[in-house]
Parts: sequence; C-alpha cells; structure tokens
Amino acid sequence: MDPEALLHAMRELLQPLAELAVGQGVLLATVEEMLKTAFVNAARNAVAKSGSERVVSRVSTVTGLNRREVTRLIQANTDVVAPKPSPATRVFTRWLSDPAWKNPAGDPLALPRQGPAPSFEVLAQSITRDVHPRSLLDELCRLGLAQIDGDTVHVTSRSFVPKGDSARMLGFVGSNVGDHLRASIANVLADRPPHFEQAIFADGLSAASVQAAHALVRTQWQGLLAATVPTLQKMIDADQAAGHAADQRVRIGLFSYAAPNHAAPHPAQPAAAATARKSRASRRKSP
Repeated sequence: MDPEALLHAMRELLQPLAELAVGQGVLLATVEEMLKTAFVNAARNAVAKSGSERVVSRVSTVTGLNRREVTRLIQANTDVVAPKPSPATRVFTRWLSDPAWKNPAGDPLALPRQGPAPSFEVLAQSITRDVHPRSLLDELCRLGLAQIDGDTVHVTSRSFVPKGDSARMLGFVGSNVGDHLRASIANVLADRPPHFEQAIFADGLSAASVQAAHALVRTQWQGLLAATVPTLQKMIDADQAAGHAADQRVRIGLFSYAAPNHAAPHPAQPAAAATARKSRASRRKSP
C-alpha cells in the first residue's frame, strides 16, 4: 500500500476517536494502553495464521514493543465479547418493521397491553418468554421508545436511540462503527472484497438541501428496516428448525454525515478568488 495514503487514512480514523476521548475526559495514557493491547491482539492473530511458535518474540517484532511489555499485555488481556441485542431491542425492532405489527399506512400499531394478538403481550412473547412482557414494556418506556396511555401502548420513536442511556449509546458507537470499520479494512486487505461497503458523496449543497437529504435518508432507512428485519428473522427461524450451527452474525447499516466543506470560501471572499471547483455527486466504494 501507498505509505502516505495509509497514514492519511489512519489519521482520519484516529481524529474522531481523539475528539471522543477529549470530550469525555479520557486521558491519552488510557487510550495508549488500549492501543497497545489492540496491536498485540492483531499481531497474535497474524502470527497464529503463520504457524509461528515463538509468539512473544514475533509479536514484539511486529509491534515494536519489547518482549516484557508484550508478555504483560498478553497476560492482562481479556477477550471482549460483542454484546447481543437485548430482548427490548428486538421487541422494538419487530414492532417497527414486521407488517403484522403495523397499520395499512405502515405505522407501528397502538397495542393493547395484554390479550390476544395484536397486543404488546403477544409481541413480547414472540421474541422471548424468558422475560415478562411488563418488564420489557417498562424498559422501552424507560428508554423513551414507548409510552403507556391507559391500557394502550404507543411507539414514541421511529429509531432505537435510547434517551438518557449513555452506556447503550456508546455501545452503538463501538459496535456499529466497529463493524463498519472491520468491513472496510477487510476489503482493503483482501484480494477480493468480502463485504458490501459503499457510500454516496455529494458537495456543493446548501443547508436546506442537506436537510432534505437527511429526510431522504430517514425514509430510505425505514424501507430498508421493513424489508430486512422480517427476512432475517425468517432465516433465523429456518436455521433453528434445521439445526444449523448459529455461529454467524450480520450487521446492516445506513448512515449519513454532513459538514461544511473544509475548502469552502468565506462568504465575503470574491468568487473569482476562490479555486474553481465543480460540484458533484458520486458513488464511492471499496476497492
């Protein structure tokens, strides 16, 4: 790979992480320790694939850390298991996406709290019978995703963005962005990209146009959610019925980001003094 392009890409990835750390008061020493551990883990995986026996020495060579430091990090390291979606998350997702729980206009049904289908009790039990429906309802209400009006339950949000739950929000940052980053890097490192990872880029937009683009993305996401979740659930059910090993996971996401162009001229700057640049919309994809 082009060393300059590689370092530029890494700077682009590290800058938002630094902003998160600074914004939340996380010191450099803490991040440095995490980065060392990540380097050691990556090096151990690479060494294991090569069949090397002198793991500590090889990891030391690959990372530039001395052998004593590598040994310390290996002994202190504990594997982090990606958290599974909570039952409340799964109930909310089905409520938003499954046609059986939506009205003809495509909106989530207002549900009786108990009773035969369609009711919240039946919805909750379609996901799990290990947690009482009332406990799941209380959790959705706590997160600001649903509310109880008498004996009827309503959806109050169209996306799973729990209010006042910083731990879960940070969990989304780690899991969503983490898997997106893994897909991008795996595509770069592989001879044939194994993951779908594309984006559309456009500049030369006004603030009003950006707001319209945000609305378009939200609409497209609702369509993707409605089409994908029921299909994935059918796959899960079919795999369980067939006794297939349930050892794989998939994450499908859609995101949008907007910000002023770094090279945008100051409003008072004469147009002739600005560098000529053609506005464009284009699709960017993995190599």
